[in-house]
Amino acid sequence: MLYKILCSAAVSAVLAAPVLAQSPSTAWTPGANADGDSLIAEMGKAFRASNKGRLAQLLPQARGHALEPWAAYWELKARLGEASPQEVQDFLSRYAGSYQEDRLRNDWLLLLGQRRDWAGFAAEYPNFRMNDDREVRCYALLVEHLKNPTLDVRLSDEVRKNWYAQRDADDGCTAAAERLVGSQNLTPLDVWQKARLAMEANRPRAASNAVAIVAPEALGMVTELNASPIKFLAGKYLAVRTVRKEIITLALVKLAVSDSEGAAFQLDGKWSLQLTAEERNWLWGLIGKQTASRLGTQPAGDALAYYARVTKDTDLTDDMLAWKARAALRAGTLPSWQLVLQAINAMSEEGRKDPTWTYWKARALLATSPPDIATAVVTPQGPTTTTVMAPQRIEGLKLLQSIGSVRGFYEQLALEDLGLKISAPPRPAALTAEEKDAARTNPALMRAAYAIQTGLRSEGVREWNYATNLHRKGGMNERELLAAAQLACDRQLWDRCINTSERTTSVADFEQRFPMPFRATVVSRSQAISLDPAYVYGLIRQESRFIMDARSGVGASGLMQVMPATARWTANKIGMTGFTPDQINDRDTNITIGTAYLKLALDDLNGSMPMAAAAYNAGPGRPRTWRNGPLLDAAIWAENIPFAETRDYVKKVLSNTTSYAAILTGQPQSLKSRLGKVGPRDAALPEPYKDLP
Repeated sequence: MLYKILCSAAVSAVLAAPVLAQSPSTAWTPGANADGDSLIAEMGKAFRASNKGRLAQLLPQARGHALEPWAAYWELKARLGEASPQEVQDFLSRYAGSYQEDRLRNDWLLLLGQRRDWAGFAAEYPNFRMNDDREVRCYALLVEHLKNPTLDVRLSDEVRKNWYAQRDADDGCTAAAERLVGSQNLTPLDVWQKARLAMEANRPRAASNAVAIVAPEALGMVTELNASPIKFLAGKYLAVRTVRKEIITLALVKLAVSDSEGAAFQLDGKWSLQLTAEERNWLWGLIGKQTASRLGTQPAGDALAYYARVTKDTDLTDDMLAWKARAALRAGTLPSWQLVLQAINAMSEEGRKDPTWTYWKARALLATSPPDIATAVVTPQGPTTTTVMAPQRIEGLKLLQSIGSVRGFYEQLALEDLGLKISAPPRPAALTAEEKDAARTNPALMRAAYAIQTGLRSEGVREWNYATNLHRKGGMNERELLAAAQLACDRQLWDRCINTSERTTSVADFEQRFPMPFRATVVSRSQAISLDPAYVYGLIRQESRFIMDARSGVGASGLMQVMPATARWTANKIGMTGFTPDQINDRDTNITIGTAYLKLALDDLNGSMPMAAAAYNAGPGRPRTWRNGPLLDAAIWAENIPFAETRDYVKKVLSNTTSYAAILTGQPQSLKSRLGKVGPRDAALPEPYKDLP
């Protein structure tokens, strides 16, 4: 009780403490209130350490600081489980309209859902502006169902979608699914499929939570199969009843992730006839996916042989079908276009709309289309010839036209397939003074910029994204986005500049989307070692978004995200004497070492930009392996990269490079010319840098 009294007193004291108040002229100027900035930083550390007492002690001193809403949020969030509803409402009122208000509302809704306080949840949920939390949404759908417990396809579809998308176990979606299974809105198969997805993702708790809904008596077997699927399967012989079939399926899913051949052997030799057609299809699809992802070590034909065992492609997930399409693309010297079409057509509507599969479906349709038919006709002007285009060809061209633009990798490829080149689009109309002022007087944008510039990058990025995307339904309009992006550019917050400008759809401001900080250094260093500056910029944009102090989870640092060991090796290779690892945080040194390493990787990989980009992201050993197999168009090769992060990285670096080249040269560019082909190294050629790290 004493603690609650002290906390309440601390909150009240905010109204009286003038210590760190800032004048309007300095409110948004980082460094103008150094003492206040230090105090906020200390509160951030106390929050991360869950030091509730220190937060309560410091909060009164934060009154009037630009980041006061963050200080108040941290203090209340740290003790939210003990706070009264009135304290929460007081906070929501005091900071109404801010990111911190809605962030705390998100936290409070989760707590109300966990407490099963449906009345409190229903009262507060309509005020939730962000509405981007799947667990909160599942609670809301559950409340909706409790009010009207009838069969509702829309509601059950949304619960299923949110639940399947949650990688980790959560209370909200699990509770909603459990209730909907009880009312027959969701089926037991929906639940078993969730368990399979969780098992494949190595999320045993999420898998167990799903199984507990339909077969709590089988939880012991789930624990057993998680420990050793092969040992579990060896001790079982019959799968007659539904639960036993599904548990065996889960064991085979677990096995397939680490040993697809072993899972195929088990399925073929012992379990195939005992499982349902749907279970068999799922397993063959997963085994095919795991095999297809072994680029350079296993032929695509092996994966397609497993996929051929599937009797109904619509039993497969979009991810399994994506890998079937990828395997079909690299099936030989020419893609197996019919299998590409078959896989894409079986995807969900959402899956087919992804530009990746829109593009490859268009290519497949054009490759398999009957030739145009020339027909002689007689007109009043005399005999002539008309050409009738096959419907399949028309559909393929329409698909290319639907995505063709300068916006990304497949969008640029679609432009080129339509006979166009990639050029920097004309700049949109200049921002007016009123539009710029609206951005400069937006408190969420200014507070976000202040937070980033004073070292609270995570908090600032979240508030910036809220201001641009979520403060109101649909986010900012395009002119507002351009103004917000320009505000970020002017403050050299390059990541926010790029990400915000990228959200416009009707116009594209390439100066915002593809900024070139440190241009003299990047261009001169690149040209000095015969490296395309556009390629370097394309890579930096993807690596760090030009954040000087960027640091990855594995220890890479700076603009070009250089690892310490790689930096030492490269410095030695290029004769940089006296190098120490701390120097990679120096801008010019980082660029010197990063460009040198990129050039060495490019030389090692026969000048292939896609392979060098893959080497920069995943290490050179992997692309050396991935290049083995048939000679492929690099677009097909890139799409088959096993790691999702590297696959996305390579495509974005090459797309960025093409856009930067259009800006730097002022001339139309070709992405395809930068892609080229990827195939095995010529054994007659020496490996220039066998020790390339």
